[in-house]
Amino acid sequence: MKQTQFLKVIDRDEAERRWHEVIDRGPTGVETIVLEAALGRVLAEDVRSEVDVPGFDRSNMDGFAVLATDTFGASEEEPVRLQLNTETIPTGIMPKVEVVPGRATMIATGGMLPRGADAVVPVEMTDIEGEPGSEQTLVVRGSRVPGAALSFAGTDMGRGETVLFSGTRLTSRETGLLAAIGRDELVVYRRPRVAVISTGDEIVQPGEAMRPGLVYDSNGRILADAVTELGGEPKFYGAFRDDLDALRSALRTALDETDVVLLSGGTSKGEGDLNGVVVAELEPGIAVHGVALKPGKPICLASHGRLPVVILPGFPTSAIFTFHEFVAPVIRSMAGLSTERASEVPARMAQQVTSERGRLEYLLVGLVEGDGGQLRAYPMGKGSGSVTTFSRADGFVRVGRNTEIVEADAGVSVTLIGKEVPIADMVVIGSHCAGLDTIASALARQGFRLKVLAVGSHGGLAAARRGECDVAPFHLLDPKTETYNAPFLSEGMRLLPGYRRMQGVATRKDERRDIKALLQDPAVRMVNRNRGSGTRVLIDQLLGDGQPPGFPFEPRSHYAVAAAVVQGRADWGVTIASVAEQAGLHFQALTDEHYDFAVPKDRWDRPAVRALRELLEPGTALRKELDAMGFTAPAS
Repeated sequence: MKQTQFLKVIDRDEAERRWHEVIDRGPTGVETIVLEAALGRVLAEDVRSEVDVPGFDRSNMDGFAVLATDTFGASEEEPVRLQLNTETIPTGIMPKVEVVPGRATMIATGGMLPRGADAVVPVEMTDIEGEPGSEQTLVVRGSRVPGAALSFAGTDMGRGETVLFSGTRLTSRETGLLAAIGRDELVVYRRPRVAVISTGDEIVQPGEAMRPGLVYDSNGRILADAVTELGGEPKFYGAFRDDLDALRSALRTALDETDVVLLSGGTSKGEGDLNGVVVAELEPGIAVHGVALKPGKPICLASHGRLPVVILPGFPTSAIFTFHEFVAPVIRSMAGLSTERASEVPARMAQQVTSERGRLEYLLVGLVEGDGGQLRAYPMGKGSGSVTTFSRADGFVRVGRNTEIVEADAGVSVTLIGKEVPIADMVVIGSHCAGLDTIASALARQGFRLKVLAVGSHGGLAAARRGECDVAPFHLLDPKTETYNAPFLSEGMRLLPGYRRMQGVATRKDERRDIKALLQDPAVRMVNRNRGSGTRVLIDQLLGDGQPPGFPFEPRSHYAVAAAVVQGRADWGVTIASVAEQAGLHFQALTDEHYDFAVPKDRWDRPAVRALRELLEPGTALRKELDAMGFTAPAS
C-alpha cells in the first residue's frame, strides 16, 4: 500500500529497515576494462597471478654469486679466495655456467642467479686479483649466509596465487601489483549511475547572477562529488524551479537513465515543496518520510520498482549528513564495496626485527589488535623488490639509523599508509595454503574484510595464544601420537577442522626417480621451506640428519618451491599436490595432512568466525569448491 502521509517521524534503524525492504542494494553489473582505466574501480573477480614474481632467483645487488659455505669465516684479516668464472651475468641474460665449490661468478643487480649459487657477496666486500683475460681470483673479505642479497623466484607472488580478491577498490598500490603480473584487462563492477537533481525557486548555479532571496546550489556539487568518492558515477541534471510538470519530467528521465535518484529540497510540508508529490506518484513510492535525526529530520526514503529514490533536505548540512547516513552505504554496496569503517598510531612489535646501523629504515608492517585492544605490528618482510608487501601493508615504522634491533613487544609509532587503521572483521595468522585463498574469497563475498598474515604454523599458534588473531591455520604432526594439530592446542583454544591436503615431493616430469633415489644422489639439489612452517617439519622428518645440496634455500611459500623446481634452480621440493599439478610437475605423495584452524575460545562466536564455521560445514558450495581443488573434507 502506497504511503502518502508526510513527516511521520520514526526511529533511524526502523527507517533504514523499511527502505531496504523495497530497494535493490546489490552490485549493478560488471564490465571489462583496461588496466589504464582501473584506478578507483572495484574488482568483480579474484585476480590470480599467471607468472612468478620475481620470475627467477635474482641478485639484489652488484656482486658475486657464490656458495655461502665457501665464505664462512672470511674477514678483513683472513679473507677467502675463490676462482672467478669467466662468465659475467648482466640483467636479462640466462646464466650458463654452474657455480661449484671454490668458484664465483660476477653478477649485476637484478641478474639471474646461476645454478649452484645460494648467496651474493656485494662488490664492496671483495677485491679481484689477476688481469682480465687470465685466471682471476676473487678475494672475499666477509662471510655470507645462504639467501643473502637474493630474491627467490615466486617468493613475492607465485603463478596461480590469488593476489587480489573480489571487492578490492584499486589504488595505485594495487594497479602497480597488477602491472607487475602483466594483467592488462580486469573485470570490475559497473559504477552505479546516480542522478542528482536540485530543486527550488531560490536555487541558482555557481557562476549565474545572484540577487537577494536566491542561494547558490551547493548541494548539487556536494552530492555529485560524494557519489564519485564512493565509487559511483554522478549525473547532475541541474536545478529545477517549483514546477510540478518540469519536476515530474526530470524525475522520469532520471529513473530511465540511472540506478539511484537523489533530489534535494522540498521534503517538508511547505506549499512549494513538490518533490514529495511527484515521488508519491511512484510505485511503490514513499517508504519513510521523517526520521528522528538532528539534523536531517525531513528526509524522504522511497523507491520506484526496486530503484532507490531519496529526497534529501535542502539545507546543505542536513543534506550531506543524511546522505552519508542512509545513501552512502547503498551506493557503496551497489559499487561492489563493503560498508566503510570508521595518521600515526602507537603499536607494539609482534616480532623482533633487525636493521642495518647507519641508515634510517622504513619498516612496512601489518597491524592487528591484540589482547586489551593494543595494536601489534607485524613486519611485512619480503624484500625491497616485493610488490605485495607495500600493497598489503597498513603502515610503516621508522627505525632509527643507530638502531640495530627492535625487540619483540617494543613500543613503536606506525605511520599509516591510508587515512585510518584498516579494521578487519577477521585476522588470520598462520600457515598459508591455496585452499585458504578460496576460503578467504568466500568470506570476502559475504562482505567480511580479512587480514591474512602468513607466518607459518608455529607463528600462527603463538599469535593465537597472544590473542592477536581470530583464526590460526596450521598443519603440525605430533610424532609421539601420530596425530595432527590437536596436541598443539593451548588452553583456551578450540580446533576448527579444515580439510585434508596431500603433501609430497615435486620434481620435473623428466625426473621421475623415487624419493629414496633422489635423496641418495649428491648431484640432485633440493629447495627447502622456512623454519617454523609445518612443511619444514615434514621435510626435517624426511631428511633426518641429512642436508642435501640446496638445503639452505628457504622460500616461504609452496608457489616459490614449485617455481624453483620448474626453473631448474632445484631438482625437487616438498609442496602440496594442487600447486605441483598447477605448475606441471611430477608429484609423489608423502602424507595426507590435516590443515585445520586454531581459534581462541573467546572468538569462537565472532560473526566472521561463525561465518567461517558455516562455510566449512558438510555439503556447502565452498566444500564442493575445495574438494574440486583436491582439498577434501575431514572424515566425520
